[in-house]
Amino acid sequence: MDGTSGDGATPRDERAPGDRHTPVLLERVSELFDPALRDRDAVYVDATLGMGGHAAALLAAHPRLTVVGMDRDPQALELAGRRLTAYADRLHRVHTVYDDVAGALEQAGVPAADGILFDLGVSSLQLDEDARGFSYSRDADLDMRMDPTTGPTAADVLNSYTAGELRRILREYGEERFAGPIANAIVRTREKRPFTRSTELVELLYGVVPAASRRTGGHPAKRTFQALRIEVNRELEVLRDALPAALDALAPGGRIVVLSYHSLEDRITKRVLAERVRSRTPVDLPVELPGHGPEFRLLSRGSEQASDSEIARNPRAAPVRLRAAERVEDGP
Repeated sequence: MDGTSGDGATPRDERAPGDRHTPVLLERVSELFDPALRDRDAVYVDATLGMGGHAAALLAAHPRLTVVGMDRDPQALELAGRRLTAYADRLHRVHTVYDDVAGALEQAGVPAADGILFDLGVSSLQLDEDARGFSYSRDADLDMRMDPTTGPTAADVLNSYTAGELRRILREYGEERFAGPIANAIVRTREKRPFTRSTELVELLYGVVPAASRRTGGHPAKRTFQALRIEVNRELEVLRDALPAALDALAPGGRIVVLSYHSLEDRITKRVLAERVRSRTPVDLPVELPGHGPEFRLLSRGSEQASDSEIARNPRAAPVRLRAAERVEDGP
């Protein structure tokens, strides 16, 4: 996965999956998982498998590793399977949303995970496929579904939500300053004809977002497209459920790594991890009660960012924020 912008996306790419995708923070992610996976029969859950970049590196580094690769996107699962053909006997691909870690483990026949990765946001595959409608830089159907087999599209949202509902998702999910005027303009425009193509929305946004804001705030469609994508795929709602479920699925000594690409994801991750690293002993007691210590310890101080050299190699790493934690050995 990677960031939320559609700028600079390339036309449909026929290269092999391994050549199309540069995993974000691969060295750091591998380093964090190494103590939990090295020299043992371990299970790693890639909750957002994408094209399998992180999974490929970990499978190559750990010959006794089993990977449970989850993705809601059937095309991503197919491409990851092609990329990971050499490891087919150690790979379980599961078509599901990433809040169902427990179900994916059950389907793979394993009781718990030693490592779990969430690489959030829209994937390189989804950005680079014209027909998916994630990019505001090319004309396409307003779809934006990560699983194109189910659920409402971005066009459905634009054509059916009230002005108040549109204003809410633009403000909350896109952090859009001009949420009110944009929502009102969408409602007025769809009364004449419904939205179907991305260029129709981009043209509207150029007309609503002031030129002065465009000079300092980036492309006028960036925040609206982000908000629509999050709403269509219920990304933040799913993440709030997914992280606690993933933490519960970790074996003692197991590690979780989360790569976020905007502040909304990172705030949810920070809050969930903070709850699990606190002592559960009542604050007025002078000693830790047995079995009431913290369930997890943080492996990163705050959120880690990509280095300048990595961003130069892979510009989509620029917004990434990494947080990681380990389940303590004597936890409940």
